[in-house]
Amino acid sequence: MKKLSTLALILLAASFALAALPSAPEEKAASAVAIGSVVGDFSLPDASGREHSLSRLKGAKGTVLIFVATKCPVSNAYNARMAKLAADYRARGINVVGINSNHTEPAAEIKQHAADNGLAFTILKDEGNRIADRLGAQVTPEAYLLDANGKLVYRGRIDNSRNGDNITANDLRDAVEAVIAGKPVEKAEVRAFGCSIKRVS
Repeated sequence: MKKLSTLALILLAASFALAALPSAPEEKAASAVAIGSVVGDFSLPDASGREHSLSRLKGAKGTVLIFVATKCPVSNAYNARMAKLAADYRARGINVVGINSNHTEPAAEIKQHAADNGLAFTILKDEGNRIADRLGAQVTPEAYLLDANGKLVYRGRIDNSRNGDNITANDLRDAVEAVIAGKPVEKAEVRAFGCSIKRVS
């Protein structure tokens, strides 16, 4: 009987210990920042280690943040399109900024990848996926369009097809054109597709 009582006490203590352990983190919400909310300023280093703030990188009329990767085949399928997007809109007051939040892709790799693929826009390294978590980014590529006041007006895919020959909807470009024209974005959220961001555990 005494042995049974001791065993019961051990099991009870173990159950309390397990209850005290932190629970597994929930999956990040895909809508951490609501459309219409202002995205606060932040600073991240580029692939060469130079710090940049969002407030210094933003365009006069708006800013496109794109979560990118070096190894993701979907993100890589968009390299030329992202480079053209940045080139097309720079003179029109929209700046494109890349953000790499994959803990598996070091800064040196990001720098070489940008050079190899003609990505001339600034790409920031989001160590610890802090900004990805803040914005709720889930995949690469995933785009966030901010207007001149830093308000989030579009979130989602760049267009509707990984294969450039099959594009029938240019969601991000349509949103950018609306912002430049001072009009509301008709489709403010379109689900992004790609490779999952490799977050720090």
